Amino acid sequence: MESIIEIEKQQRTSRKFEEVDRKLIQEGGYVSPDPHLWEDVLIGIILQNPVLLKGPSGAGKTKLAQTVSDFFQQPMQSINCSVDLDAEALLGFKTIVRQNGEMMIDFVEGPVVQAMKKGHILYIDEINMARPETLPILHSVLDHRRMLTNPFTGEVIYAHDNFTVIAAINEGYVGTSPMNEALKNRFVSYSVPYIAGEQLVQVIRQAHPSASEKQISLFLQIANDLKNQVVNGLLSDEAASIRSLLDALGLAAHMPVDRAIRYAIAEKLEDPIERDLVLELVETWVPASRAEKTE
Repeated sequence: MESIIEIEKQQRTSRKFEEVDRKLIQEGGYVSPDPHLWEDVLIGIILQNPVLLKGPSGAGKTKLAQTVSDFFQQPMQSINCSVDLDAEALLGFKTIVRQNGEMMIDFVEGPVVQAMKKGHILYIDEINMARPETLPILHSVLDHRRMLTNPFTGEVIYAHDNFTVIAAINEGYVGTSPMNEALKNRFVSYSVPYIAGEQLVQVIRQAHPSASEKQISLFLQIANDLKNQVVNGLLSDEAASIRSLLDALGLAAHMPVDRAIRYAIAEKLEDPIERDLVLELVETWVPASRAEKTE
């Protein structure tokens, strides 16, 4: 007997999209450190629950959402939240266009409206960076109603059956604010931890297939040291970002490892003490005085 995931995948992948929408289908590649996380997220999506991904910066929340898009071959509309996010950025805006020689008012649909009508994935990144008063406009979209009355046009929009909402949150970061309970209660929430061990090796090999075993071993050791310092409270979460580690590995193919780590990881940290600590840790594996690249 087929699982609900297999049945849903067959249904969603059989849909046909116009070329402009097909370009919004993302590349996959997420590797879950939790044996149940990937399937559990898919089940939440299939049950039409808005999904909230919680985890540190660089843990792979965006890559997980992109892999859902790839798995279902479903276009993904993206919203990057900030204090400047407003209703127009979410829903769309009116503009003046010339049609048949006459000036007319037209409405350009935003990512929320397009995703609802076309049955796309709506990915809301760093949802807690938005001002709390901005997001209540989505309450009816995110609950059992799955509908929206567009305040700019008066149109009542009911979501396509495949319409999917995935949001990501970095908790406790500067510039973020706690999600209000009315919004948070509309989601099912999943913690996305950093990957390590064989999962991290797999991700590195996917991202950098030409990397040698020596390079991979070195960067695994560095990653483990950085993660331990994060756990001990000596470094902030972004120091252990998988994304930054992969960037550093890419740079290290063309420059010494200590410089690659400096540019991809250390210089991103606000605290000079943390920057120095990262470089000191790296020097225990690759002394800067050698200034050599791994083979």
